[in-house]
Amino acid sequence: MYMEKTTQKKELRGVVVSDKMQDTAVVAVSRYVKHSKYKKYMKKTSKFSVHNPGNMAKEGDMVTIRQTRPLSKTKYFEIVSDK
Repeated sequence: MYMEKTTQKKELRGVVVSDKMQDTAVVAVSRYVKHSKYKKYMKKTSKFSVHNPGNMAKEGDMVTIRQTRPLSKTKYFEIVSDK
């Protein structure tokens, strides 16, 4: 018997910083990381190209993105909800 393996998809929250492309948006995701030597918390930001079907998310919106299969060379996430 073969059992299907289900994996938990990574979900992140971020802000749309660019929506100028067709069906694609750039989302900036921020996180706080503690420096190993100085013990200071620093803000790190990563930008992801995400699938934006129908251009529903606009610049400045807070969105939730979920990992998906590769849609193009740089798109590995899709927008789940925009609030």
